[in-house]
Amino acid sequence: MTFQDRLNPPRGLRVLVTAGASGIGAAIASAFTETGAEVHVCDIDDAALAAFQKTNPSCQATHADVADETQVAALFEVQRARFNGLDVLINCAGIAGPTAGVERITEQEWVRTIEVNLNGQYRCLHHAVPMLRTSKSANIICISSIAGRMGIPWRTPYVATKWAIVGIAKSLAIELGPDNIRVNAVLPGIVEGPRMDGVISARAKLEGVDEKAMREEYLKSISLGRMVTADDVALMCLFLCSPAGRNVTGQAISVDGNYF
Repeated sequence: MTFQDRLNPPRGLRVLVTAGASGIGAAIASAFTETGAEVHVCDIDDAALAAFQKTNPSCQATHADVADETQVAALFEVQRARFNGLDVLINCAGIAGPTAGVERITEQEWVRTIEVNLNGQYRCLHHAVPMLRTSKSANIICISSIAGRMGIPWRTPYVATKWAIVGIAKSLAIELGPDNIRVNAVLPGIVEGPRMDGVISARAKLEGVDEKAMREEYLKSISLGRMVTADDVALMCLFLCSPAGRNVTGQAISVDGNYF
């Protein structure tokens, strides 16, 4: 196998991407599709699922909310029936949560953020691991955030979940290493797109500053002076599932242009 060949994931991987119909999830799903993978995405947005499947007709698209155990169990039944197994789980589902001081965050907002971002990861791992143990190319990639290595004001519920996801990946890498299952956390930085636009807008309003000024403030904290794209994150996922990444596990890998 050449060095170039080792940079590509093996063809035919069975890949499940949660929240895979739009944003980072869709970029990851599309990237794996291009490498010849058998891709299954889930999402709660039926319109996004339909649009994704229209442009990726070979993919399986399933409605599932990772905050609902019944729906997650059904999702993995579809995975088993359609693909007869699983090689790669991309745990991507997550929400931004509230932007507010901790005294203004409601119990409902806190619980919903934990349910989707953290408990949703657990539910998918719980169902995926027995299937991954029978795979010869098993990989788990938990999508965290740069918020998983630093504090961010006004975003406490989101940050708490993203730190926890790094802990999950590091613990499971040890637990599942004897089964030759690699587990990593990928930490996207400030990713171009509607979600980040919403975060910037909400924080600008909270702090009483101009939205353009707030955006510039974020960019000042990035060494490269630019946001990353969903494709940048997808490329890291491809690398981790390639032969080149065969000894990378238990890592929290930032794709962020060095956010500080």
